[in-house]
Amino acid sequence: MADAFFDMQAELGSEEEDGDFDEEQATEPRLKKTNGTNGNFDDSSEEEEDDDEARLRAEGAGWVVDDDEEDAEEDAERSRRRKKRRRKERERSEEALDEEDLDLIGGLQPREPPQSKYKRLKRGHKGDRSAGEARGIDNIFSDDDEGMDDIDGGRRAPRTGLADEFADFIEEDHFEDELDDDLDVAQPGGAILTGGLKAAGLDEGAEEDYRQAFGDGTDYDWALGLQEAQAEGAAGDEELKLEDVFEPAQLEERMLTDADTNIRMTDVPERLQLARRPFEELDLTPAQMDARLTEESNWIAQLLWPKKRLPSFVADPFKKAIKKVLEFLTVEDYEVPFIFTHRKDYLIYTPGEQPVDEDDPDPPPMDARPMRLLSQNDLWEIFDMDLRFRALVQKRDALQKTYDNIRGIAPEIRDDVIEDLISKAVTIEELQELQDYLHFQYSAEMNDLRTQESEANGTQKRAQTAKIIYDKIRAGKVYDLVRAFGITASDFAQNCELMGISKRTYTEDHPERPEDLADTLIDSSDYKTGAGVLNAAKGMFVQELVMNPRLRRFLRRNFYQKGLVDCIRTSKGMRKITEDHPYYEFKYLRNQDFQTLNDHPEKFLKMLKAEEENLVEVKVKMNGYEGFKQGLYEKIVSDNQSGVADAWNALRREALDAALAKLEVIMTQGVKDNLRNECEKVMMSNARENFYNKLDQAPYKPKGTELGTVSEVLTLSHGAGTRGDAICWTFVNALGRLQENGKFVDFRLGNRDRGIPDGKDIAAFCELVRRRRPDVIGLSGFSVETRKLYKDLQEIIAQNDLRGPEYEDNDLEEQKSDLLDVVLVNDEVARKYWLSDRAKEEFPRLPDLARYCVALARYLQNPLLEYASLGRDVITLPLVQNQELLNQDKLLDRLDTAMVDMVNLVGVEINDAYSDPYLAKILPFVCGLGPRKANSLLTTIKLNHGEVLLRSDLLGITGDNDPRSKELKQAVGPKVFQNCASFLYIRYDEDEEYMDYLDNTRIHPEDYDLARKMVADALEMDEEDIQGETAEGGPSAVVRRMIKEDANDRVHDLILEEYATEIEKQMGNRKRATLETIRAELVSAYEEIRQPFAMMTPEEIFTMLTGETKESLVEYMIVPVKIRRTFPDHVDVVLSNGLEGTASAPEFPEEIVKGGIEPRSFFQVNHTFPAKIMHISRKQLTVQVSFRAEALRQPYRKDVDKKEGAWDIAQEAEDKQAEQRQKEKVTGRPHRVVNHPLFFPFNATQAEEYLGTKEPGEVVIRPSSKGLDHLAVTWKVADNSYQHIDVLELGKENEYSVGKTLKVGRNSYSDLDELIVNHVQAMAKKVTEMMKDERFQKGSKETTDQWLKTYTEANPKRFMYAFCIMPKFPGYFWLCYRAGQQAPPGAWPVKVIPNAFELKGHAYPDMKALKNGFKLLFGSQNALAVPPARPAALPVRR
Repeated sequence: MADAFFDMQAELGSEEEDGDFDEEQATEPRLKKTNGTNGNFDDSSEEEEDDDEARLRAEGAGWVVDDDEEDAEEDAERSRRRKKRRRKERERSEEALDEEDLDLIGGLQPREPPQSKYKRLKRGHKGDRSAGEARGIDNIFSDDDEGMDDIDGGRRAPRTGLADEFADFIEEDHFEDELDDDLDVAQPGGAILTGGLKAAGLDEGAEEDYRQAFGDGTDYDWALGLQEAQAEGAAGDEELKLEDVFEPAQLEERMLTDADTNIRMTDVPERLQLARRPFEELDLTPAQMDARLTEESNWIAQLLWPKKRLPSFVADPFKKAIKKVLEFLTVEDYEVPFIFTHRKDYLIYTPGEQPVDEDDPDPPPMDARPMRLLSQNDLWEIFDMDLRFRALVQKRDALQKTYDNIRGIAPEIRDDVIEDLISKAVTIEELQELQDYLHFQYSAEMNDLRTQESEANGTQKRAQTAKIIYDKIRAGKVYDLVRAFGITASDFAQNCELMGISKRTYTEDHPERPEDLADTLIDSSDYKTGAGVLNAAKGMFVQELVMNPRLRRFLRRNFYQKGLVDCIRTSKGMRKITEDHPYYEFKYLRNQDFQTLNDHPEKFLKMLKAEEENLVEVKVKMNGYEGFKQGLYEKIVSDNQSGVADAWNALRREALDAALAKLEVIMTQGVKDNLRNECEKVMMSNARENFYNKLDQAPYKPKGTELGTVSEVLTLSHGAGTRGDAICWTFVNALGRLQENGKFVDFRLGNRDRGIPDGKDIAAFCELVRRRRPDVIGLSGFSVETRKLYKDLQEIIAQNDLRGPEYEDNDLEEQKSDLLDVVLVNDEVARKYWLSDRAKEEFPRLPDLARYCVALARYLQNPLLEYASLGRDVITLPLVQNQELLNQDKLLDRLDTAMVDMVNLVGVEINDAYSDPYLAKILPFVCGLGPRKANSLLTTIKLNHGEVLLRSDLLGITGDNDPRSKELKQAVGPKVFQNCASFLYIRYDEDEEYMDYLDNTRIHPEDYDLARKMVADALEMDEEDIQGETAEGGPSAVVRRMIKEDANDRVHDLILEEYATEIEKQMGNRKRATLETIRAELVSAYEEIRQPFAMMTPEEIFTMLTGETKESLVEYMIVPVKIRRTFPDHVDVVLSNGLEGTASAPEFPEEIVKGGIEPRSFFQVNHTFPAKIMHISRKQLTVQVSFRAEALRQPYRKDVDKKEGAWDIAQEAEDKQAEQRQKEKVTGRPHRVVNHPLFFPFNATQAEEYLGTKEPGEVVIRPSSKGLDHLAVTWKVADNSYQHIDVLELGKENEYSVGKTLKVGRNSYSDLDELIVNHVQAMAKKVTEMMKDERFQKGSKETTDQWLKTYTEANPKRFMYAFCIMPKFPGYFWLCYRAGQQAPPGAWPVKVIPNAFELKGHAYPDMKALKNGFKLLFGSQNALAVPPARPAALPVRR
């Protein structure tokens, strides 16, 4: 089969074949002719005519020289070798890459083989090239491998869709070698030269001279032959694999690695395999497995029980339920959905299921009712805990093995710490401490052990001859001083654990003082002074305390019981975290217990994020630590009263203090890590719950239809809804396929009272609705304008009586219809789809907004499929606040569990999933499957003729009389089938005699006999009737009879308790809940049990259309608003997010209220003013604002809970005073504060940094360096361009107040607001006008001059000018000009002034006047023969 990938045959075509080839009409590229073994030589004579080609072909006919028999024999031998090598290569290719492999690799692009730059010195081989590389004589020297890509593309079209991605994976085809032997083409030798020279007209003498100079073409035959032999040997040794053809990243992406293949072929659910991949496979006897499950269930119950809040009398059933779940997970390899659906009886407590123990101190009450012990979320948590327990046991076993090996080489070693604590360790952290202790305490033995292992493995490993410092101390005399401390680290740790108990180990004092004893232990080699000996001994004792696992265990327990968290700001945080900073809520936070932080997990994660940014330091401390430390002192000191005892006790306290300092750091980091993990778990659980709620909604249900009915949807959107935007629409049928799309341009509502007609597209909309008859109209967009369109659509539908589908009114017993529903659709999925590559591939010709509408329609039809199609992008959905703080991979895993739960709740129609790639996206989430097994399943269905009629088909099992029995291939193994069978259903068709109604239900095949028994009992059939039915119609004939007789409801008459009791008695299985499921499915197969389609709440609509949340936009915030319309009693404004607002007359500034100024003269349309939000109507999408100065003087501050004892008020006050003093020190004067919302204590650089992210025209008022009678105003002219304006204050009441008159140059203003509006905003308006002009160039002056030069070169006699910005002088622009091609370039500066442009001392109100003024000035200048002016003097940049 390898000829699909490699060419095995040289193809010789005729001259006619070459001449008949037509590039425009050919559907597949024709294979080029080969030129023997010279096919790799490149041809540089493609420009020759057809006559030359014919001549060369004629010459080529004489390449084999008959009179040179040796050459002929050599050529024949080489030909035979080539044939043999090609046959071997073909066989190897068939073994290495069969058709299944090539189908698997699909659209993968093979690696580009490296090409030598010495191609002309390389001899080619036909067998080493594909057909696409074969060349004719025309291009034997061609450097381009043309045609290869085309031939590949023609032979193997790229696969699309999940169903085809791994097509033919399982089928094993056997191919016969039907290829004839390759045609032999002799090697060109000296004959080609002879023929060529003769044709050139050379005589024999000239030919001889030519050969002497250039050779006869056979000089390097020995080298070429050697190359052939080497290539043949190399090819015989190597076997072509996927890894040889494709990059590892490509194989990983398409899941084609060996590990992926192993997962695909192993009969264990894919998710279980992936989760357990880091761990060793369990190989235990039944007794060992039972003991392990008991230990694990106790371990999990201890962690899970406090969260459940169940009554105490179910504690024992709770443990038994956990053990049973672990058995299902570990022994049976069942996934969570299967356990929850088909083993739910083991998750429920049933009173009376076990005899009551009279000695039980907490028996169940007499009126105890059944209760669920474990939810589906609990099962996922048990699944995660099982993985953690596997890691725990695996590490524990490795530690035990290491300890046993140490005792094997040193039998005298017996460590009570290891032997006592290894079985008590319940966390990886505790085991790691034991391992560290083992390596510290027995480092010499560990070194010997490593040496023995190296020798046993046959590897040489240099022994670690250099001893660590602690080994030297143990082996030397210094350790005598360590023993003289009178108590070991282990005994001290035991004393601590027994704190409060009289039993303890007492400390003994050495008769000599520590200093005196140290002097007697001086070692000339290492420690030459008594002080050195004492320090070494003290350090050793400290390290033994630090490394002792028992002491760490004791300290950790106390830290968790009494731990508190403080958040200490750093010096950097003191400056950066201002009152409006998101981190200010914990800048001075103190004494937070762990439960409080766990209740607010996002706050603690933000604290850790701030710590990473070096803004705060998160400290963990123990409440009452000093008293706790005093208690530890009592456990380490002796009770003796003497100078010697006091000296030893002081040394012991010093050692303990040093050890506790180290341990405190270790404990703090461990607590922070564990607390981080717990907070992340809480947040991810909340995210999963919110995501599950999004998934738990059925398709939109038109009135009168059954839940789960898929609608035909018409969706519309005008995107941002700006003026001139068209309304795009799409119509999607119930199968999710786009049927029609278009756009409306004139869609405005008229006014019948005033005689204003509707837009012409409204009639087109009505015609579309009546023609397509959608069940619902969906609508969404990017701005608040969408809500206006929503209201317009409702009015259009009402005016034109556009109605939805008819339904039967049960009360009136007649058909009726309501006005067509208009639904605002959640567009969070559509926004990620409409610009994605996936959307462009699916709908390449649709406009972007139309793709957006398609996604809206699909969301209405099936939200689950839309969320599933997001793939990894699902983690970008806003599910919880501060979601970015979470580990994104862990979050994706948690969200996937929600998707798995919901997909298995809904089920997948397997034939629909096979035929529809869009539906196939949810197949990997089916219980037991995954992306690899789902692909394999679809591939096998394709091999089985593309249809599944029975669930048993997936196992390759059919009935004895089924003609397909010999053809079906197994799609899944028995264990995977057990997991997935009930979640893959097959729509029942009465006309198919082999189909089983039960395959269309949630009933598992293991319960089919039970379901058939229930049906027979419901139909009151005796044994003879049952046997007669089944003999004629098969096992499910009884169920088929129930369906035909429409007797489904009769199963309600069955008493299921009796069934459950009998089943448990005879089979030992608990099936009470399963029987309920069977009855429900027999009545209504795969009934839709999701919640109804969730309509968006006002809060969700508000966020979708504005982008604002409850946290980002709140009442009493000060925001910039733009004036839309002015009236005597109110002003209409609009916020930057599109929200419309109103300011009533009482909220006008004092200048209007008291000064009698008209609002329209104060508020100019399209000008921006600061305003305070007084009220937000999230339902109406409107706000009420105030312009009163009193309101604006009170800036918004987020409420921070400053509880006494939980907030360091003193530190906060001290920091504010320090900040004030620092500002006074820098400026040399008291810091000035101006009561204005745009005032900031910035310098020029800080102001530019602040405005960097703002829009042009934004303003900052700041202190001036010129003194207290000046202010500075900085405004953003354009990106990276800021103008600083000096404001002189006159008429000041005192040095800190704002002057009554503000002067900017010759202009005077009464207050800051007037200055901003009439000066800054007036200039900003002119800057915008300039930059939007058609003559404005965005580049630099040099770029503009080049543009003028290019223009005048194309139009030599034309005069042209253009404007560009002057970055070094904000507020100035260049007017660049060129008076024809030969004229020199010129430039005049243009200054922006309030409401005008200034050019050469002349003011012009707008761009038109400026252009005309320039033309007049330039014309008058030329009339006076004035030489071209140099740029006018520019202001000095400040």
